[in-house]
Amino acid sequence: MKNINYYQTFITVAPDCPVSEGVVPPEKKGGVTKPRIEYELLSNHPYTFTQEELIYEVYLRHKAIPEEEQKARGTQLRDELFQKPQPCLRASMLPKKYGWGIHYDEAGRIAIYGVESREYESFLKNEGGQWKVIAAMRNSRSRA
Repeated sequence: MKNINYYQTFITVAPDCPVSEGVVPPEKKGGVTKPRIEYELLSNHPYTFTQEELIYEVYLRHKAIPEEEQKARGTQLRDELFQKPQPCLRASMLPKKYGWGIHYDEAGRIAIYGVESREYESFLKNEGGQWKVIAAMRNSRSRA
């Protein structure tokens, strides 16, 4: 399995992000959405998860896989998930639609910052060039 984590990186909101401040992703009638799970995990536990760990935890919660099954199947669930390529957080709705920048520290652990925040602005300026700054993927293809 290829390492899919970023290090010392800041992902800005998408150039065509429709909001001007960080917005909590809504829940749906049928249950919790992936963006809402990502938001809750990252806002409640900043710099706890690497991208790979986050993708796995979101998968477990979104699919509502019981803890007993997680324990019984051990690494099988993780192996099955990562057999297929997983999109990185540049493709997440957090920076594409909901206005959250994503910062990865030197260990690859993640925190989110609203586009309106001082922290976001500081990461974006990148004074001293400590990290790589890349934009989230656009929501739609440009019509050139």
